[in-house]
Amino acid sequence: MIFREEILTNMYPTMVEWRRYLHMNPELSYQESKTSEFIAAKLRDWGIEVQTGVGGYGVVGNLRGRSAGPTVALRADMDALPIQDEKTCAYASQVPGVMHACGHDGHTSTLLGIAYYFSQQRDTLHGNLRFIFQPAEETCPGGAIQMIEDGVLEGVDAIYGVHLWSPLPVGTTASIEGPMWAAADEFFIEIEGRGGHGGVPQETVDSVLVGAAMIMNIQTIVSRSVDPMEPAVVTVGSMQAGTVQNIIAERCHISGTVRTFQEDVRQRVRDRLEKIVVQTCGMYGAQVKLDYQVGYPPVVNDREETERYRRVATLLFGEERTEIAQKMMPAEDFAYYLQRVPGCFILVGAGNSEQGVVHPHHHPRFDIDEASMLQAAKLLIHLALDYLSTVEYSPDSE
Repeated sequence: MIFREEILTNMYPTMVEWRRYLHMNPELSYQESKTSEFIAAKLRDWGIEVQTGVGGYGVVGNLRGRSAGPTVALRADMDALPIQDEKTCAYASQVPGVMHACGHDGHTSTLLGIAYYFSQQRDTLHGNLRFIFQPAEETCPGGAIQMIEDGVLEGVDAIYGVHLWSPLPVGTTASIEGPMWAAADEFFIEIEGRGGHGGVPQETVDSVLVGAAMIMNIQTIVSRSVDPMEPAVVTVGSMQAGTVQNIIAERCHISGTVRTFQEDVRQRVRDRLEKIVVQTCGMYGAQVKLDYQVGYPPVVNDREETERYRRVATLLFGEERTEIAQKMMPAEDFAYYLQRVPGCFILVGAGNSEQGVVHPHHHPRFDIDEASMLQAAKLLIHLALDYLSTVEYSPDSE
């Protein structure tokens, strides 16, 4: 199958329109009903078989080629974040307190452009494509595992996904074999002491004091209980207690996240955190409830599919723009797909200092250089074509 760049190039302005529409109309995790309807309508217009309600608001498009062959899946996430958009551009979010601050609108628009491209080339396609539009990447338990439970990976031979990444300049890509992004767990702690007058502390159990001691103790986990050669992060992101200056708070709420790559490190951090929480409260005479939620596993790229990415990306963008990614502590539920099907998760540069596109992900002024969508689409199209043209296929594998 010959790549016809003019189809994608002509579609690019429309991809930008889609992205800006979605940016103006974001929907939070598990609420992506209108986004789902928007996607499904486009796919149906192009004659692609559509499934809706997959794992919640997930949408799946299936495209069968002219002849039998493997099935390649391409995935985009589509949920937004509870952040107020502070940009002043014409396409800023119109939903108060909600914005696409992580590029998911660009991911969705990119995959729609790819779906359109292949719908125009289906008669030359040897094999099948599955377009996975996933809800709820930002909120555990996440949409990926629910879509898998609904059968989205049945018959899939390989899967690829991209993340438009503002820390990388537009025109570059990056990935790495093996562990790439971390496992992510969350913890929620409720300390119950005994409240009272700020001037009579001896009659109280100060939940703020207990919480402060607990946070300091938690910070010893990585420095004293984890091998220095093993990456690990324990972050307390929230502490809430009290109402006024002269009342000792009866309750203190603490929450945070744990990021690791190795399962034994993950379990060790959890064990130490649980002991510290219980024993710190016991020392001060407070009661405690700990809710430790095991989240996404680490993103682990398949060796062969990462090699395929490097070969394809080097041909498209050049060796100097095809980078080896560093291990990082963000998490992604694309990890669940990679646990079941060989594949590769790839960063595509979306930053551009000349355009002022410099803010990090989850920032209220986050944006992308929209040219990154065209580059991501080319990369995913070529990865799918390379797989379908080079992997030996046996009908018995279906």
